Amino acid sequence: MAVAADASADAPTGGSSADPSATTDGTTTARPATRPGLSPSRAGDFLQCPLLFRFRVVDRLPEPPSSAAARGTLVHAVLENLFGLPAVQRTLQAAHGLLPEQWDLLRERTPEVAELFADDGALADWLDSARSLLATYFTLEDPRRLEPAERELYVVTDLEDGPQLRGIVDRVDVAPNGWVRVVDYKTGKSPRAGYESSALFQMRFYAYVLWRTRGVLPKRLQLEYLGDGTMLQHEPTEPEMLTFEARIRSIWAGIQEAAAADDWRTRRSRLCDWCSFRAHCPEYGGTPPLVDPDAVERAIGVRPRSAGTAATVEADAVTVA
Repeated sequence: MAVAADASADAPTGGSSADPSATTDGTTTARPATRPGLSPSRAGDFLQCPLLFRFRVVDRLPEPPSSAAARGTLVHAVLENLFGLPAVQRTLQAAHGLLPEQWDLLRERTPEVAELFADDGALADWLDSARSLLATYFTLEDPRRLEPAERELYVVTDLEDGPQLRGIVDRVDVAPNGWVRVVDYKTGKSPRAGYESSALFQMRFYAYVLWRTRGVLPKRLQLEYLGDGTMLQHEPTEPEMLTFEARIRSIWAGIQEAAAADDWRTRRSRLCDWCSFRAHCPEYGGTPPLVDPDAVERAIGVRPRSAGTAATVEADAVTVA
């Protein structure tokens, strides 16, 4: 398993959200969930703003595409397919050669992305920015020296007395001695020093699920930031995984309580500037849609207490009549 030199910190990103419903071609996959579930992206949503979590997970409000997210999807697709080539052919020229095909596939599966660009010049500039990100990738590692064990790996495990944990890992490398490395590409820039914890949350999530499902704790977690050519690496430990499990349980308990109380708080921050749901947000004069108790129960596994009370009152009234 080739290991790149340590690089500094990490940050907000573009690219794959690692949500199991999102794919590198911009489509969504219908994976039947046997129980309420949690991905690292949605856990991050709840920590960022509980109402954002509700809009995405319970209400499932549509979100318009963005050029940054579409570029992340495109670059992820190119890198995934690059490793489908024989090792000797994995060059920057080959990666650039994959761009037109992957762009055509993205437009075919998500036609609205073509509307992001006012003219051919804007599209050409956007594609050039994707080429630049791919060029940066080649400064971080040499794909000709790597043979990933798995790409775009869907991971899932049922947390006892908790949610089903699920996500998609960009790449898993396995060394001859059995050491496992988990790799995730980010098309944004790395965070400032001291702000790495939110980025590592996603990687710890993947490490925990792989540890629970395979019995092997990954040796290294590696985030590759193509926006500024930095790399964040971390070696997890079993005590750290147990602490992480406790944190996941705490987050899920918070989600369940918010669902039961129908109390989805807003949490205003600079990230609100990029939120797709400002028209529905009370912080900006909007009104959230009425919550559907059935949708809450499907997504979270609990019903709002107010819905249960209303149903009981109605049933009592019928009985008295």
